[in-house]
Amino acid sequence: MTSFERPLLSGVAYALRVVHADRESFERQQGWIIKTMKHEPSPVQDEYAPVIYSQETVSYIEGLDMMSGEEDRENILRSRASGKAVLTRPFRLMSNHLGVVLTFPVYLDDLTADAKEEDRVKATAGYLGGAFDVESLVENLLRQLAGNQELVVNVYDVTNNSNPLLMYGSEVPLGNPSPSHICMLDFGDPCRKHHMICRYRNKPHVPWSAITPSSCVFVILMLLEYIIYAAWSRYDNVKEDYRKMEELKKQAEAADVAKSQFLATVSHEIRTPMNGVLGMLDMLLDTDLKSTQRDYAQTAQVCGKALISLINEVLDRAKIEAGKLDLESVPFDLRSILDDVISLFSSKSREKGIELAVYVSERVPEILLGDPGRFRQIITNLVGNSIKFTEQGHIFVQVHLADHSNLATEAKVEPVANGMNGHKNETTAVATSVSCNTLSGFEAADSRNNWENFKLLLSYEKNEMPYESVSDKVTLVVSVEDTGIGIPLDAQGKVFTPFMQADSSTSRTYGGTGIGLSISKCLVEIMGGQINFVSRPHVGSTFTFTAVLQRCDRSAVSDSKPVMLHPLPSSFKGLSALLVDRRPVRATVTKYHLQRLGITSEVVATIELALGAFSGRNGHSLASRKLPCMLLIENDSWSSKVDVPLRSSLLEMKQNGQTPVLPKIVLTAAESDKLKGNYAVDSVITKPLKASTLAACLFQALGITQTQLSHEKQDSSGSLRGLLLGRNILVVDDNKVNLRVAAGTLKKFGAKVECVESGKDALALLQIPYKFDLCLMDIQMPEMDGFEATRHIRAMEAKANGEADTGDDSEVDRATRAGKWHLPVLAMTADVIQATHEECTKCGMDGYVTKPFEEKQLFQAVQKFLDPGMST
Repeated sequence: MTSFERPLLSGVAYALRVVHADRESFERQQGWIIKTMKHEPSPVQDEYAPVIYSQETVSYIEGLDMMSGEEDRENILRSRASGKAVLTRPFRLMSNHLGVVLTFPVYLDDLTADAKEEDRVKATAGYLGGAFDVESLVENLLRQLAGNQELVVNVYDVTNNSNPLLMYGSEVPLGNPSPSHICMLDFGDPCRKHHMICRYRNKPHVPWSAITPSSCVFVILMLLEYIIYAAWSRYDNVKEDYRKMEELKKQAEAADVAKSQFLATVSHEIRTPMNGVLGMLDMLLDTDLKSTQRDYAQTAQVCGKALISLINEVLDRAKIEAGKLDLESVPFDLRSILDDVISLFSSKSREKGIELAVYVSERVPEILLGDPGRFRQIITNLVGNSIKFTEQGHIFVQVHLADHSNLATEAKVEPVANGMNGHKNETTAVATSVSCNTLSGFEAADSRNNWENFKLLLSYEKNEMPYESVSDKVTLVVSVEDTGIGIPLDAQGKVFTPFMQADSSTSRTYGGTGIGLSISKCLVEIMGGQINFVSRPHVGSTFTFTAVLQRCDRSAVSDSKPVMLHPLPSSFKGLSALLVDRRPVRATVTKYHLQRLGITSEVVATIELALGAFSGRNGHSLASRKLPCMLLIENDSWSSKVDVPLRSSLLEMKQNGQTPVLPKIVLTAAESDKLKGNYAVDSVITKPLKASTLAACLFQALGITQTQLSHEKQDSSGSLRGLLLGRNILVVDDNKVNLRVAAGTLKKFGAKVECVESGKDALALLQIPYKFDLCLMDIQMPEMDGFEATRHIRAMEAKANGEADTGDDSEVDRATRAGKWHLPVLAMTADVIQATHEECTKCGMDGYVTKPFEEKQLFQAVQKFLDPGMST
């Protein structure tokens, strides 16, 4: 804006006042160090004035300490002490014109005119400076003042009267001297003086006195008439533009309503038959089928769920655009969610032979408050893309605190703009065959995700640097790194555009709609974070996003019934293990999962070093000589050549008394059954690693009895049967197929079901006292829809409850007076638009289940009404 409105202002910069005590925190926040005018690190001094903002024309001074220049320092001290602008001596600008810099002090508080110098210094926040091109300024302002005559103007800096400095004009004398005029120029600095001398190059032919008063009056009247005409015309144009804008606004609002109605209708019309398809397939799978028939039915069910997932993504995008997507705020276990995502893609990663791993920093709280479903959706989209486009190497998910992650990577940050990684052509981004120190040994796209930075992050976890934030909010940094095909450079600017693929062949080769990243970006921004990526063709991609969540104490979780936490067994606490892995990043991931089970571990690179650690040879020794109970070996460190020698060496150590008990030998690999049959090992842990599968394998290998606590949660189907057994439920739906699906599902869990096909038939059955415990009501039905039927039910209940309060025995019996009547009514809707949910609440419905509904969703919906342990 400054460049547009004041073109002769060559540059604007703002420098912040930073005292030495705040220098370290300031540099950490900005991501750079304060430098002198010579671009060297600034030496220690009482205070600094680093430039934190600058116009593009003077962007090279960002980060420079203005107090490192002698004259600039004097100007800054003088301006803040006096409260006035200070002007520098003239100097050459980059345009080779003479220019000056005007410096203003910026104060934190409004100061009085008679404020003392100490008060001004104390209240100083920073300094604003502007560079003026004096030559261009004078030329543009005075060029037209002489009419047809040309003015000759000279501007002098006469601060030193004995040696005036020419700032503008020529020193060449005129042939015919003409009368001149000398005036003072005030640039705002009382300490510097400037003179301007003006004269005509030639003597003017017509004096100014020749202009008569009548001519002046005529010109002024003409100008006034033109101004009035232009103002009236402008008013008419603005009025017409406003009318058109109102019409366009009404059209846009109508189009938005029509779009929402269209989406609601399409969603309902698609979900209604899909509910029948999936429901009937589910009931079919509960019958006795041949293996071929079961395979056909399961394939159809998977395809149907994929179609429902696609519909959900499109509707999510529509709700985001309408601003109607709300996030939950419930306690959840972040590590359990990541384990679930890993399980979702475990078979695909094993099929492709790629490493899939997750690591969560110890500093990340165990329980967080936020929306677990949307967080899972973001991670699933990113990992799903990585699995799709990666054929070798690894996929690595990391979660760290934002403060520590920034500190660990700020020295390694590369210039990345809008996701671009700066390569001029794709040939420079081709991966080399050199092995890298990463999870799988393949090169990663983002050079910040290396072992050195990873070690720095681990050092922060060892309490070497405390977490600075004391608020309840926690900002997480989540990165998903893969070694896939990468994103072409010309397509990196549109990866977050809905329904866009990298190129036309991507969708044909890999499938997908191109909407997942768009939704992920919107969800991240709703969570108060940002998402970006670094990608190199033929090397891979690393997507990184932040999310702002809240801390949550475990004591607060007990009040939240719907929250599902997955406690890990405590049987392994106090045990120790020795890891054999030549890749430190992968070993750290394994240590992370062992630590979650309470198992301490140490890492060595080879089996020879492991034997040395057991025997204490060659300077190797285990911490406090606490011998591990297991030897955990990575598959690529194992071979048939070390199988028998390792067993023999361990037996020899036991006979010599070096180890009292033989440690269990456990391999970590992608194919457990094949390796266990080929090698003499106690157990094989199947990758990708997660705490639950690791615990199951160790229970078997170590021979520890797994005790199940009586209060552990059952699976959803068992819990649902406990809720519905013997309950009377009324199902209202005009679609006979949906009635059969709903009735079959509810009867499977022991409920007694009665079905009707209209709202009027439902009202005929729902008479007080109720014989039903729950009513599942469809919304869109002929004659009387679900909304109207529910309003009639609530009106009938209000009348009965009012009569119960009056105690009129003639109209209400004792059973009615015994309590307030309220039948739980849940909407069975295929419409998942937010407006439908709001309408359900307005008409008196207690909740809703979307069609097609699943057992877990149905359990959560009816639990608050049918669980005898819950308060009504």
